[in-house]
Amino acid sequence: MTETFISWGMDPNWAWGVATICGILLIALPLMLAVAMIIYADRKIWAAIALRRGPNVVGPFGLLQSFADGLKVFLQETIIPTGANRGLFLIAPIITFTVALLAWAVIPFNSGAVLADINVGLLYILAISSLGVYGVILSGWASNSKYPFFSAMRASAQMISYEVSIGFILIGVVLFADSFNMNEIVKAQQGHGLGIVNAFGFNLLLFPLAVMFLISSLAETARAPFDLTEAESELVAGYQTEYSSMSFALFWLGEYANVLLMCTLNAVLFWGGWLPPIDWAPLYVVPGIIWLFIKILIFFFIFSWVKATVPRYRYDQLMRLGWKIFLPISLLWIFLISGYLMLTRYGDCPTSEKVHIAQISNEKTGELVRFDSPRNGWEGVCREKIEPPKVSS
Repeated sequence: MTETFISWGMDPNWAWGVATICGILLIALPLMLAVAMIIYADRKIWAAIALRRGPNVVGPFGLLQSFADGLKVFLQETIIPTGANRGLFLIAPIITFTVALLAWAVIPFNSGAVLADINVGLLYILAISSLGVYGVILSGWASNSKYPFFSAMRASAQMISYEVSIGFILIGVVLFADSFNMNEIVKAQQGHGLGIVNAFGFNLLLFPLAVMFLISSLAETARAPFDLTEAESELVAGYQTEYSSMSFALFWLGEYANVLLMCTLNAVLFWGGWLPPIDWAPLYVVPGIIWLFIKILIFFFIFSWVKATVPRYRYDQLMRLGWKIFLPISLLWIFLISGYLMLTRYGDCPTSEKVHIAQISNEKTGELVRFDSPRNGWEGVCREKIEPPKVSS
C-alpha cells in the first residue's frame, strides 16, 4: 500500500504513515462490525440450543439488535460511584478495549496480508494478551466495591494460570514451524497432515496441544465454563458491576474482540489459517481470507455451543485444570516434540555414520586444516553433511 501512495507522488514518509493508518482502519472498522454481528450470532445460537427464538424484532431477523443495544448504552448516563478512584475507573475499560485491538496487527488474513509482518509475531501476541488482565484488575479495584474486587482477584489468578499453559503449548507450534512469524507458521502447515491436509491439528503430536489451546482460549477470555470473573450467582456482574453507559459497552466490545482473536489464533496456529483445508490446487482459487473467515466462524460456534451447554466450573476445579493438568502435559509434550524432531529432522543418520570434526594448524603455513577424527559417537556430525576438508599445500 505504501508503494501505491508513493506512485501517486506522495512523500515516502507521508506515504508510510497514511498506509499504516489505512491498514489500521481496514482492520479496526470491520472488526467492530464483526463484534456487533457475533454478539447477535451468540444470542441466536444460545436461543436455538434452548429452543427459543432469540433476537427477532429489531431489523430483518433481528440483525440490528446489537446496534439498538449500542445506541441504548450510548444514550445512558455514565455513573461513577462516590468512593471510586475516578481516573482508574474510567481508564480501565479503555485499556481492555485498546489491548483487544492491538493484537490484530500481526494476524495474517492472507499470504502477506498483515499489518505488521514481524519476525516475533507470536511473542507480540503473548505480550499483548497478558496486558488484558490489567483492565479487569483496575476496574475491580477502582470500583471500591466488594464483588468487583473479588472478580478482579479471580481474573488475575485465572489469566496468569492459563497464560503459562498457553505459552508452553505454543512452543510446540514454534518447534514444528521453526519460526515466530505468523505468516511462516501458516505456510509451515501446507500439506503437513498426511501430505494433503493443511493443518498442524492432524499431527498426532500437535492435536492434543490444539485441544488444550482451545480450552485455554475459553479460560483466557473468561468464557463459560470458566466465566468465574462475572459469575452472576456469586458476584452480581463481577468487575463490571459498577459500570454503565459506554464504559460498560467498551468492556463488551473488548471481550468479544478477544473472543474473535482467540478463534483466529486457533485457526492460524493449528488449522491452516488462510490455507484451504486440503492441499489441492482448485481450492486455492478461493481467496485465503474466505477460508480464514470460515474457520473463525466454526470456532466461534464451538465457543457459543460450550457456553450454552457446559455448566460453570468451581474455582478450585479451574485452578486444578490449569496447574495440575495442562501445565504438566504441555511440558511433557515439549520434550516429546523436541525428541521427535531431533530424531527425524536433525538426526537423520545412524550413530555409526557420524564423525567428529577437528582442526589443526599446518606447521608450515599456519593455516587451519580440518580432518575427520576416527572416533564415532552420538555427538558427531553426519558424514554426508561434511564438506570436503581443506587441503593445505
